[in-house]
Amino acid sequence: MASWSSPTFSLVEYFESQTVFQCGYCKNVACSVSNGMWAHSLTVQDYQDLIDRGWRRSGKYLYKPVMNKTCCPQYTIRCRPLQFQPSKSHKKVLKKMLKFLAKGEISKGSCEDEPMDSTMEDAVAGDFALVNKLDIKCDLKTLSSDLKGGIESEEKKKENSLKKEGSKELIHPQAIEEKLGSGEPSHSIKVHIGPKPGKGADLSKPPCRKAKEMRKERKRLKLMQQNSAGAFEGFQAQGQPASLLPKAKSNQPKSLEDLIFESLPANASHKLEVRVVRSSPPSPQFTATFQESYQVYKRYQMVIHKDPPDKPTVSQFTRFLVDSPLEAECPANGPECGYGSFHQQYWLDGKIIAVGVIDILPYCVSSVYLYYDPDYSFLSLGVYSALREIAFTKQLHERASQLSYYYMGFYIHSCPKMRYKGQYRPSDLLCPETYVWVPIEQCLPSLDNSKYCRFNQDPQAVDEGRSKDLNRLRVLHRRSTMPYAVYKNYQEDPSEEEGVLEYANLVGQKCAERMLLFRN
Repeated sequence: MASWSSPTFSLVEYFESQTVFQCGYCKNVACSVSNGMWAHSLTVQDYQDLIDRGWRRSGKYLYKPVMNKTCCPQYTIRCRPLQFQPSKSHKKVLKKMLKFLAKGEISKGSCEDEPMDSTMEDAVAGDFALVNKLDIKCDLKTLSSDLKGGIESEEKKKENSLKKEGSKELIHPQAIEEKLGSGEPSHSIKVHIGPKPGKGADLSKPPCRKAKEMRKERKRLKLMQQNSAGAFEGFQAQGQPASLLPKAKSNQPKSLEDLIFESLPANASHKLEVRVVRSSPPSPQFTATFQESYQVYKRYQMVIHKDPPDKPTVSQFTRFLVDSPLEAECPANGPECGYGSFHQQYWLDGKIIAVGVIDILPYCVSSVYLYYDPDYSFLSLGVYSALREIAFTKQLHERASQLSYYYMGFYIHSCPKMRYKGQYRPSDLLCPETYVWVPIEQCLPSLDNSKYCRFNQDPQAVDEGRSKDLNRLRVLHRRSTMPYAVYKNYQEDPSEEEGVLEYANLVGQKCAERMLLFRN
């Protein structure tokens, strides 16, 4: 596979006023508050650092909830796939899928399915309204000549400083087969807090097991001790080798991969295939399946979200789930498919029934959205796709060892419908003040008492990534890139610095120094 790289800069326009709109979760008017910026281009490392500071993208629009002001605080949540163990309800979903594929069986009963970020579009609808109101252009070709010229100038400088390379075309695999993965556990702040009276079991402790299972475990350990002490010599004397003695059955639970990739009979009723295709820039496979994928999205929005037929248009679909500011990268030590934005397509018997929109970043797989054919709601595709994406993250980890997390978007404790993300354990929440990760079981008692919480319990801790030197912030002005210290000589309005400082504090020092802030 050819190795190629993306432009070495990100280009953003920051909106200096907070936006206030109707909340997509509690539906109250004028209570959802966020900061926003438009990303014309974004490196995967910059976006990784931004989501680790509470930002999230919808199309090319980046937004960060103002946590202490917004009605429904949205905490960034990540799962640790390398230590993940499916719960009882997760196993039921996986077994339901296997039964359907093997025998065509359809489970009876209601489906408690919560697709990833099913309400995300509603939550950012107001932000898109702002973008339309300001007439922001989402295509680099339509930018002002000042901005376009600055980009071209920057690219020429980079081209002159690098040796010419051969073909940089990425080979897009039509299908990526997921395998077993392993790795070192991640490090998070651990603050042990017991449950409050009446709140149930201590989530920081292992789950309780049935007495029958515990008896079997004790019996197995006892047999192992006897075996190591030579207790079976009497059997050998009677002509029965110890190697032929019956072994105690292991109570080791099946792994996520065991449950997903369990062998199907040769005469299985259905065939399921998962394909990962690059959506930006679009791969040939993505282009060839665009219309079929869009039709699934349209039906999903109309049936599940009750959208009128004229709302889920091709343009709206493209802007929301296809357009991406992420620059594709395929370094030699990265995953085979590279970094950037992708659609994970679920093909059942030759047709698309679901699509998971994901970003593959240096340290994580970030879930953006899921849509599926409503006719297959009985398969709990929201839960199933999340489990497949966790397994996919483990597979990518084998090739890129730093890639070991699965970001599920936002956890909203004040919205009961959005609490389901906390069921994927172990997982962490991002502290909205110091931007460190804290295990979710340590955060829940605080969230039960208050919608907005600082999870880092060290009162002396501060945001280590905060802006420390505004003069080193990078600016694109009059077709030239320059540090903010130089740009101040061109600055006509002294009050402009307040907005620039706000931007720097929100994105952090690292991103402020790397990304280009467009100033006209």
